[in-house]
This record gives sequence, C-alpha cells and structure tokens, in this order.
Amino acid sequence: MSDAGLMEDLYREIILDHYRQPRNRHAVDSPTCSADGSNPLCGDQVTVSVVVDGDRITDIGFAGNGCSISQASSSMMTQYVRGRTVAEARAGVGAFQQMMTTGEVAGLEGFDDIDALVGVAKFPARVKCASLAWKTLEQALNEGGAATPVTTDERSA
Repeated sequence: MSDAGLMEDLYREIILDHYRQPRNRHAVDSPTCSADGSNPLCGDQVTVSVVVDGDRITDIGFAGNGCSISQASSSMMTQYVRGRTVAEARAGVGAFQQMMTTGEVAGLEGFDDIDALVGVAKFPARVKCASLAWKTLEQALNEGGAATPVTTDERSA
C-alpha cells in the first residue's frame, strides 16, 4: 500500500473515531453565546454553545445530528477551540475554511485530527457538511447570544 493510501486509511479512522465517540457533545450550562446551523442538502443540524470568560473559551459543546463528516467535524472543532482565546478560535475557523478551499492540510498547531478532513475538499457537497460546525461557531462568536441561524444553502444565505 502506498503512503497516500496509508494516510487515507488513517484519516478515515480518525473521522470515524470522532463520529462514534464525539468529544464535547453535551449541553453547556449558561452559555455566553450560541448558534444553530443546518445543511438542508444533507440534513445536518448542529447547535454550538460556548462559554467565554474574558477572552478565553472555557467551555464548548454541541448538539445535533447528521452525517459522519458533520458530526466528526463538530467534535474536532470543539476539541480544538476549548481553552483557546476567541481570536485563536477565529483563526482556526479561517484556517479550516482555507483547507476546505485549497485541499491542502492547514498545518496549524493543534489541527492534527482536523487535518484528516482535508480529503473532503474534493467533494463540494461534503465541504458543506464539514464546514457547518465551524461556520456555526463563527456566527455564535460574532453575534453573541442572539445569533441568526446558519445555513449552507446558498439560496437561503
């Protein structure tokens, strides 16, 4: 098996692990901000709830349902931003979107598992699944507690 094939297998296992055993899938007590997101094409739905203390994300959780890519990406996103500053979380959102656009590994510190989603960039419909949680987090951080729902459906955006 080639090195590329080994990497694809490893990435597939990382995604399945996050899907089967999602991290931070829990309700957050007294979130300072939250947002809801949906991907009508695939049926993915996610709610991201965040506690920001000062400038640091001290708790984050998600709820929802959807395909393995959206749920794994939600798990990875929450794991990445927990404990980081809001600015670092926003930089992570930007790096993730760049990875989905270019198809190149982000290489950002702490993005190890997240880099497993790089192959999704080859499938535009699946990019929406992977990006949903990240866009929902961005909306929550931008609008505080009264976020407008996020959708990956361009007709509604």
